[in-house]
Amino acid sequence: MLIFTEKELKQYVQINQDAIKVVEDAFTKLSSNEVIMPPIMRVDIEEQNGEVDVKSAYIKDKEMFAIKISSGFFNNYQLGLPSGNGMMILISTQTGVPEAILLDNGYLTEVRTAAAGAVAAKYLSKESIETVGVIGAGSQARFQLRSLSLVRNVSKVLVYARSAERAQAFAAEMAAELGVEITAVPDAETVVKNSDTVITTTPTKEPLIKADWLHPGLHITAMGSDAEHKQELEAEVLAKADLLVCDTKAQCARLGELHHALARGVLTENSQIIELGELTSLQVEGRTSDEQITVCDLTGTGVQDTAIALFGYQEMKKRNLGLNIEGSNLLIKN
Repeated sequence: MLIFTEKELKQYVQINQDAIKVVEDAFTKLSSNEVIMPPIMRVDIEEQNGEVDVKSAYIKDKEMFAIKISSGFFNNYQLGLPSGNGMMILISTQTGVPEAILLDNGYLTEVRTAAAGAVAAKYLSKESIETVGVIGAGSQARFQLRSLSLVRNVSKVLVYARSAERAQAFAAEMAAELGVEITAVPDAETVVKNSDTVITTTPTKEPLIKADWLHPGLHITAMGSDAEHKQELEAEVLAKADLLVCDTKAQCARLGELHHALARGVLTENSQIIELGELTSLQVEGRTSDEQITVCDLTGTGVQDTAIALFGYQEMKKRNLGLNIEGSNLLIKN
């Protein structure tokens, strides 16, 4: 078994065009029925504002598939710790033998989630955007802005977070990194009303974006709602969208923004809802005019995890990295 560390993975697996293509291809395979993907298993630890998810998917004809364990403990910032953590295990599709452990501490999840955001923007955001809005100022907000800058020209950014201090830190750090103008603003309304593309990256349980704030040409990628109790968008936001896209309809109907729209009755199972893989496979056209309002509901899928884990494994193998552990060495003698 090979074991790869976060340090190794961070050095050679980054949010770039290769990572975006890997995730885009994974959505295409999902849409083409080339993926077996079970429902997410989740353990909630409410007293610590935490959760642990287990996600997986088998992509047909691949030599391995991933089982990912990921945690989100959203009070960790008070301890100076990242909210996300986790690891991935690659298992042989021929023998069922575990072949590798990727001790990424949630890093690969950050990359694959950001890549999905870039894919959504590629098909749904206007080609020419003046202002990007970011709601949330944590690690994923940073990754999402980096990935968006790979598919769209970004020159001006507005950011809002519940902590003004964290929003200011985000603005300073990302402006220096990307060489763009970034301004921290006092509320989400200012972000939405003044942006062409908005990315939401929070674990909020109360909607942050109201339907009344929407305007022609706006695209929203909402990736914070991945559990029944989370909600970043008013349900009516989804009803007002000219194009509503989900990473998977079944999962979003259970866990995502779509879940709340269905529960409130503003959408039904017969509403026009597109899956991201339908766009990447060119079965369905994305944005067709600069006046359309588009929304993408991302809950995070097991196929993304297998795709990025295989990509990481290949990048490590070609450089002869990783610690090779013989199975017999793992036995504990009494």
